[in-house]
Amino acid sequence: MKIRMAEEKDIPALQKLLMEVLNIHAKGRPDIFIPDTTKYTYDELLSMIKDPSTPVFTAVDENDEVMGYAMTIIKKRVHDNNMHDVMTLFIDDLCVDQACRGKHAGHALYDAVCDWAKDRGFYNVTLNVWSFNEPAIRFYRSLGMKPMEYVMEQILEEK
Repeated sequence: MKIRMAEEKDIPALQKLLMEVLNIHAKGRPDIFIPDTTKYTYDELLSMIKDPSTPVFTAVDENDEVMGYAMTIIKKRVHDNNMHDVMTLFIDDLCVDQACRGKHAGHALYDAVCDWAKDRGFYNVTLNVWSFNEPAIRFYRSLGMKPMEYVMEQILEEK
């Protein structure tokens, strides 16, 4: 397995994995997510791949086939009086193909993201995870991540 930056040729595989992730979310929160859709279009993925502020990492096998990805966004958190300004690499999405799970591709992607950010002087790596997604929460905790803050909700009207 090798970790490399995504290329245009990877977009069909990325879209397949994006649908996998979306369907997990649609099952957990059908009130919010629409099944069998993707978070990004082909053109949006192409823009992300080309944009240095949105690095997309891929785990590929010996045949250069995509096993998983980590889509990231560079964020500079600028605060006025009460907090330090920090550079954050936000993991917008991380997914490993179901057929490739157990081969440590997710761990390798996460390590590559952290190494990349550390080499560039970032303060931290962050991500959001839905509270229903217990396997993802366990995975991120196993990597050493811990909650930074919580987003709370109260649904006001059932659909």
